Amino acid sequence: MSDVNWYVLRAVAGQEKKVKEYLEADIARQGLEEFVPQILIPTETVQEMRNGKKIKREKTFFPGYILISADLSHGEALHTIKSIPGVIGFLEGTARDGEEVKKGKQNYVTQPIPLRQSEVNRILGVVDAQAEQLDKIETSFIVGEFVKVIDGAFAGFDGVIEQIFEDRKKLNVTVKVFDRNTPLELGYMQVEKQE
Repeated sequence: MSDVNWYVLRAVAGQEKKVKEYLEADIARQGLEEFVPQILIPTETVQEMRNGKKIKREKTFFPGYILISADLSHGEALHTIKSIPGVIGFLEGTARDGEEVKKGKQNYVTQPIPLRQSEVNRILGVVDAQAEQLDKIETSFIVGEFVKVIDGAFAGFDGVIEQIFEDRKKLNVTVKVFDRNTPLELGYMQVEKQE
């Protein structure tokens, strides 16, 4: 079995998806899937306002970086990865043997540093947890129910649910601001039920 570890590959920022596609195509073409089983671009889904409309888009968690699971002791896999357009190189550290690089009066070797499993779990866990959190929010809200705003400009205000939009995971909530009813559209995660 090959010695597969996770590495951080540096790529031109904004071209991570294109680099990933090129990598996957070249690896498949050369039959190197055993040596490079997985390539990931950690992303999160964010909501933005554009022209008065809310849109969801994928945002790269670490711009300019790609996680790659690979056995870099296989020379062809390493060469293929480094020769892809848009790849800058691996996140590297220094050692005292192998390919030498002059730095001052001492000779050092730069080599790709494998990530610790705890780092990989943390990075992948954060991405997975965010995706699950957005997907698994249960609709246990009821129209007319009292809620407290816990996030945003109106945090701390109490309100009443007027409308529920399950497909968008949003609520229309009316809060009293200076003795006037003010309607707000809030996400499920921005409110909590009052007891």
